[in-house]
Amino acid sequence: MAQFVDWDLAAATAGALSKSGPAVSYKDAMQVVSELRALTDEAAGHVSAYTGLIPQVEVPPVRVVDRKDWAAVNITGLKQVIIPLVSRLSGDKPPGGLADAIGSRVTGVQAGTILAYLSGRVLGQYEVFSGNPGQLLLNAPNIVEIERKLGADPRDFRLWVCLHEVTHRVQFTAVPWMRGYFLGEVQAFADASQSGGEHILERLRRGVGTLSEALRDPESRASVIDIVQTPAQKAVLDRLTALMTLLEGHAEFVMDGVGPEVIPSVESIRSKFNRRRESGNPLEKAIRRLLGIEVKMRQYAEGRKFVHGVVERVGMEGFNKVFDSPLTLPRLDELGDPDAWVTRVHGSQPVIGG
Repeated sequence: MAQFVDWDLAAATAGALSKSGPAVSYKDAMQVVSELRALTDEAAGHVSAYTGLIPQVEVPPVRVVDRKDWAAVNITGLKQVIIPLVSRLSGDKPPGGLADAIGSRVTGVQAGTILAYLSGRVLGQYEVFSGNPGQLLLNAPNIVEIERKLGADPRDFRLWVCLHEVTHRVQFTAVPWMRGYFLGEVQAFADASQSGGEHILERLRRGVGTLSEALRDPESRASVIDIVQTPAQKAVLDRLTALMTLLEGHAEFVMDGVGPEVIPSVESIRSKFNRRRESGNPLEKAIRRLLGIEVKMRQYAEGRKFVHGVVERVGMEGFNKVFDSPLTLPRLDELGDPDAWVTRVHGSQPVIGG
């Protein structure tokens, strides 16, 4: 089978480049891990009570990780997606000799570099690639580092983060079709790339190289948008963007909706956190843009506004119809027009409920 990424080298690179976390004693580290696990359970009750969404499958316990572990888990998840895809697209052809071997090592270093960068910034993640129904990860060093930089009450900040991440877990465990739909769209995006006249493996390799270049050269004009060239890919990307904007906005809406009831300092945390999100030196901003983090930041705001608009019109129960099926998900153009979604899904005269 053709080798696209040297995964062992990617893991080694991510481990070597990942920065160490903030200084904490062993006792304090154990206390952080214990509290994050307890707060995840607490958050789960708050999220289900607030949203009315109840997990329909057994939920794996949260996994509290450090930066290297976070990168390793994501490499495992990527392997679960990319190896079968490469095998299918290459027809299980054997590796193409020295050129492919060198290319896989270059891509391995590039992928490891990107994951090392992200491992120092991600607070939490619901990782869906490596298993069903997925795994909730909390990156303890980053959570401690950010709460210190913000001067936030540790318990309040940790619960606030848990509310957001647990909402993502609920989205995938209370909506049985969500994981399959998301993975299907990721697969459709990869399949669509074949219609652009360039082999999928070369396109993926070029995309990883583009992101890696951005980490090294702040003057780079490379853009991830350059990778998306076909109309078929654009259509899939629109659907994925709409989905991710909904899920991120929903998590933001829930964490801010629950927050005032259970987190005394939530207003201060939100204000400081937003200022930190928007700040950054030019290099940091360039990297965020090229890695799609700037897009994600906009998704938080746009998605939260959409969810708020819908709940204001039809209540939480009415909003939850968004999870009835893929057909009731908002379209990209509806995210800025809650009335359009309400009219399409509820009819012209919706009744507030829930």
